[in-house]
Amino acid sequence: MAVTREWWETCRDNFEIYVSETVLNEIAKGDPEMAQKRIEVITNLPFLFANETVTNLTEQFLQQTNLPPKASDDALHIALATVYSLDYLLTWNCRHIANPEIQKKLSEISTNFGYQLPILCTPYQLARKNYDVT
Repeated sequence: MAVTREWWETCRDNFEIYVSETVLNEIAKGDPEMAQKRIEVITNLPFLFANETVTNLTEQFLQQTNLPPKASDDALHIALATVYSLDYLLTWNCRHIANPEIQKKLSEISTNFGYQLPILCTPYQLARKNYDVT
């Protein structure tokens, strides 16, 4: 959490930040007071909406990779970032999203559908890469 807060305070102004319904659903979980604080942080951010293209790419990610069915929200995150041509998808999910072993196949699938897979990384990786934040 400290790294995420540090990235948010020192790096976020250098990027356009987007959220989706999936993000909203995820941050609304847990302690209600903390969930409300998380929701307040994203209230004014632009929203990415799933559409047929996003849904189709999500399905391809699930069918053509070793992502398990329970990772459907993860595949949706990746598809949203890909279809909307984002440069980065920041996550702490290194099992299904910021996973170099899966990224190669995700990139191939994206290319086959005419898209470029964004860089899938943690806030720590992006901060270190671009701003040398420690």
